[in-house]
Amino acid sequence: MMEMEYVRDIPNNQMDRRPRKRPRISTWDTPQSSKAQSGLYNGQEISSITSFGPSRVHLEHPSHYAKGLVHKGSPPWRDDDKDGHYMFELGENLTPRYKILKKIGEGTFGQVLECWDRELREVVAIKIIRSIKKYRDAAMIEIDVLEQLGRHNRNGNGCVQIRNWFDYRNHICIVFEMLGPSLFDFLRKNNYRSFPVDLVREIGRQLLECVAFMHDLHLVHTDLKPENILFVSSEYLKIPDNKLICDFLI
Repeated sequence: MMEMEYVRDIPNNQMDRRPRKRPRISTWDTPQSSKAQSGLYNGQEISSITSFGPSRVHLEHPSHYAKGLVHKGSPPWRDDDKDGHYMFELGENLTPRYKILKKIGEGTFGQVLECWDRELREVVAIKIIRSIKKYRDAAMIEIDVLEQLGRHNRNGNGCVQIRNWFDYRNHICIVFEMLGPSLFDFLRKNNYRSFPVDLVREIGRQLLECVAFMHDLHLVHTDLKPENILFVSSEYLKIPDNKLICDFLI
């Protein structure tokens, strides 16, 4: 998975202006007014997903609903934290379609949650952008790029797939396919043992193919690092004193 980063100078005036692109879903608990907030934009992307794959649970079991929540209902309105992050409780809904299972990442732009998609009946990763104009505008640019990659990614050229996006309570939410751990997280959990040479060669080949695919679309990846390379799944084969990833995507 290649996380896109776009450094752009965006003026701080008119902080409550809506993003340029019309959200697909505009009726999910739209606040009556939004407060202008400020924050530093340092060009950092959201930290990589740290979960080793989706939770292996029966996702519609009654015990997984927080006490007092109505099935498929909206959670109570909460103010964002001081940095503009969305506040939530595990087990409640992010719109009636998505149920929050756990938090799997956080970074400059916002948070990443593992959610259950009731419509498609699958686990997805949702990036929830902070409710600050400069990050909302950057998220709309990211959505444009992700959709462009998706339109041209017919041969599976190694880029993460966007599933959906919507605007919820002044937060741009981007829905991704659920993938496995990042290359960095797998190395860390494996005590930084080296990969076999053949696997290193294959990872390098996929990286070059993916970068070439992006360059053909006149796009440049500006933050290529192990944290931004995700394996397709969390499954691996054990070999003596090592672990070996079987399948991966960059």
